[in-house]
Amino acid sequence: MSTIVFCSVNNATRTSARKFVMSRLKGRAEPLLKSPATDSLSPPSVRGSPWFTGGTGVRFVSHGAAGRTTSGRSRRGALALSGAAAVAAAAGLLANADHIRQADMATKVLPSAEQEETEGDISARHRGFMCRPVTDISELQERSGEMRTRMEMLIMETQAEFCRALEEVDGGTFKVDRWQRKEGGGGITCVMQDGKVFEKAGVNVSVVFGHLTEEAAKQMRSRGKVLKGKDGKLPFCAMGVSSVIHPKNPHIPTVHFNYRYFEVEEEDGSKQWWFGGGTDLTPVYIDKDDAFLFHNTLKEACDKHHPQYYTEFKKWCDRYFYVRHRGETRGIGGIFFDDLDSPSQEEAFEFVKSCARTVVPCYLPIVLRHLNDSFTEEEKDWQQVRRGRYVEFNLVYDRGVKFGLATPGSRIESILMSLPLTARWEYMHEPAEGSREAEMLEALRNPKEWA
Repeated sequence: MSTIVFCSVNNATRTSARKFVMSRLKGRAEPLLKSPATDSLSPPSVRGSPWFTGGTGVRFVSHGAAGRTTSGRSRRGALALSGAAAVAAAAGLLANADHIRQADMATKVLPSAEQEETEGDISARHRGFMCRPVTDISELQERSGEMRTRMEMLIMETQAEFCRALEEVDGGTFKVDRWQRKEGGGGITCVMQDGKVFEKAGVNVSVVFGHLTEEAAKQMRSRGKVLKGKDGKLPFCAMGVSSVIHPKNPHIPTVHFNYRYFEVEEEDGSKQWWFGGGTDLTPVYIDKDDAFLFHNTLKEACDKHHPQYYTEFKKWCDRYFYVRHRGETRGIGGIFFDDLDSPSQEEAFEFVKSCARTVVPCYLPIVLRHLNDSFTEEEKDWQQVRRGRYVEFNLVYDRGVKFGLATPGSRIESILMSLPLTARWEYMHEPAEGSREAEMLEALRNPKEWA
């Protein structure tokens, strides 16, 4: 085993991240922390780590395991138990209080995530986006009450919120690439490469329309869609926001999310519509605290709309992100759903909106928790092997990639944005028995319940 150790981020980044998280949690986390001696309110202190707290007496209790605390880790300068526990507890309690309110952790620029949609606020809301929407502002205002407009505004807000949060942590800046599709529509691709924290971070918005190709229609019919076009043509509109984040540090997981809306017009003029999406986490090493925070944040969002959503969509996620030729899942899952067209369009949209509001609070605390983690050359190599599996799934099985490649005029650079800058394939690679790499592989071959 090599003894080479790499430091994940420099002091400037650590200081920036510490200021970022303390400014976001100030006034929220502090009332949740009490001194064990006096039971009086006491603010968290910062000692060497953005998540280290002293004398708080907070315990992190896993769901369904009351009275039992999770054990801390001492590896590679990892966090002290009180620090990790305090942040996980604060994040969990904030999520239980109000998921939508958590979204303002992301940015000072965007309007409040709680702001209600009104017909007159489109011109004001778009000023907080990474750039102007794909659809012209005047057109959006004319049909402000239509679902196409409301969804486009949501995905633009989600893109800006997530990008600004990542920029604050990394210190880098997203390149904003606006593109047009000659067949109809276009998109905004935001990419940050070779940052201090993120090797490659992409957040893409697309709004496209035109006529479905036979290949795309065939793919939809294979899922049970009954589509009858006029003269063989099926006008469609599809829009969504998608993101994949590949960090440099192998102890910070890769995250992916995608939320989308589809409309297809049939021969009689009626429209079929549905939503799809989800958020999932792909760690290189198992961290139970991270897994709980991530899954529990998603569960709380799902539970606001239906008590079975999380259970069903978590199972669906494990099934969907399955690399069949490897016999393992891509990561530790999250939620995934598609063809959601009930109980009503409004209720389905509200559910999607709740899920989109979780992308910052389910991931940024995990990133910040591991900013100070150092790693070995062997751990970096394992990250590269796992990225190879990520590439295999995306190119062989991913439904969005297949649809994009089958749609004329699609932008290949944006479709393949999800691929990492670097990956590795080793012949007959198998981790040593009892290693943390073997623990990770076991969790991928036998998906677990984390929330």
